[in-house]
Amino acid sequence: MDTTTETTPLRAVALVCSLSPSPKRSSSQLLAEQVMAALSDHGVTGKVIRIVDHDVKPGVGVDMGEGDAWPEIRDTIMGCDILVLSTPIWLGHPSSLAQRVLERLDAELGESDDEGRMLTYGKAAAVCVVGNEDGAHKVSADLFQGLNDVGFSLAPNAVTYWVGEAMQGTDYQDLDKTPEKTAATTQTLAANTAHLARLLKAAAYPPSP
Repeated sequence: MDTTTETTPLRAVALVCSLSPSPKRSSSQLLAEQVMAALSDHGVTGKVIRIVDHDVKPGVGVDMGEGDAWPEIRDTIMGCDILVLSTPIWLGHPSSLAQRVLERLDAELGESDDEGRMLTYGKAAAVCVVGNEDGAHKVSADLFQGLNDVGFSLAPNAVTYWVGEAMQGTDYQDLDKTPEKTAATTQTLAANTAHLARLLKAAAYPPSP
């Protein structure tokens, strides 16, 4: 890769799918912010949006009408090179808000550029998962499939997660420090996702038939 590609500025947005509205503390928000900080080491700037703070209407359209907050969030996504989706585990699944985000992104299946490519084709995605017991692999698999279906590309190791001991009440945000393995995984996610996003920015996928 040439040095120009290696230093191309990138933008990212992290959508936090916690069920807790601001200003309540959120483990999903904390891990998303840590990912954004790690991405900043690779020339990536951006913002974090907590979905529950916005009136994202149910549906599978780009705009679900009056009061729908999704069109503005979608504009932010479309202006970025990287989408980070952060969710807690609830009943062994991604949160209902994470599912709603995927449902709204389903509208991208009907959007394309002049050469037939989905508008998301040039963007990379990554996932953050937190919970109090095992299930991070299952939840990330669900989100990976959905994100790929709607056009995002995934780098190797595109998930970082933390899960506590089964049937215990400790949250990620309550830990005295970030576990070493989670911190290392976050760094790998950031490096690989920024690398992929720059490759996609430099060389688009071929036109769709």
